[in-house]
Amino acid sequence: MPTPGRKRIVRAVERAAARDGFDLDPGQRALLHRIAELGERPGARGLYVHGAPGRGKSWLADAFYAALPTERKTRVHFHGFFDALNRRIYRHLGEPDAVERAIDDLIDDAVFLLFDELHVPDSGDARLLNRVLAHVFDRGLTVFATSNHAPEDLLPDPNWHHVFEPGIALVTENMDVWKLDGPTDYRALVERHDRGFAAGSWTRVRPGGPPDEREATLTVAGRTFAVVAADDGELVATFAQLCEAVTATVEFLRWTREFPRWTITGIPSFDAVDPQAQQRFLNLVDVLVDADVRVDFSSAVDLQGFLAAAGGRPDAIRMVSRLRLLQTSPAPDAARAAHD
Repeated sequence: MPTPGRKRIVRAVERAAARDGFDLDPGQRALLHRIAELGERPGARGLYVHGAPGRGKSWLADAFYAALPTERKTRVHFHGFFDALNRRIYRHLGEPDAVERAIDDLIDDAVFLLFDELHVPDSGDARLLNRVLAHVFDRGLTVFATSNHAPEDLLPDPNWHHVFEPGIALVTENMDVWKLDGPTDYRALVERHDRGFAAGSWTRVRPGGPPDEREATLTVAGRTFAVVAADDGELVATFAQLCEAVTATVEFLRWTREFPRWTITGIPSFDAVDPQAQQRFLNLVDVLVDADVRVDFSSAVDLQGFLAAAGGRPDAIRMVSRLRLLQTSPAPDAARAAHD
């Protein structure tokens, strides 16, 4: 029988869904009753929820987190957490157990940790995440993680997968694994385009147009980056400046705090750039969506063509789902032809 505490959490999440104007589907409802068990006692066995993008994992996780009846809880998103963690590790350099001290700084006295959008893009993050997982489980935290990937599919590169095998073992030893599946990508059904990332657009432009002659620079931690313009709360930059230059997620996070609106131009076909530029673009879209920044993208490739070219990269599925939130516009010549 569900306990009164579980019932309160379920009712609170159902009310949140009603406020947002939708009903939970059967898969979401089953997951809600499972995650409500996490709030019953400190130190409960964790839960790792994975599945295709847009099925409601993050929404459910956030609604549950809001309903969780304790202040001793922490919610983190992959990129923001690792940025903050690296800065804290730097503060503790030279101290014993610098990584564990940095983790404790960020988690404080929490007994519950929500880790949203967990993924492992490279071996460096894998090594650090191994230590994070080991430490939080040693502390007895209840961990609720969402991901687009089953634990065994994290860091799929066969040359590096072995680096994260200790982390996979920690997940499966300390967490139940639940797949949230369903035929509907709810992001593709978004009808409101009046705020945040969903207010942005993807416009197809004619190739070979005149370049923008403006030029500006941004500085982060002593490093200088060229952009087209950065003023009045808007950042304008080319794909090459953001993703083909040597940029990192720390810069993207900084700029989303400084600029609530972005314009990104000169976006090539996804398969026309090298894997490093692809990864930077994946990270950039993650950061922009999490910060809920409005972005207007322009490319010689229409959005459907861009997403189709990204389909060959397994870790691009989250980006594909998120870019479908955008409004789309055809190339000027195509728009004129449609009215002739």
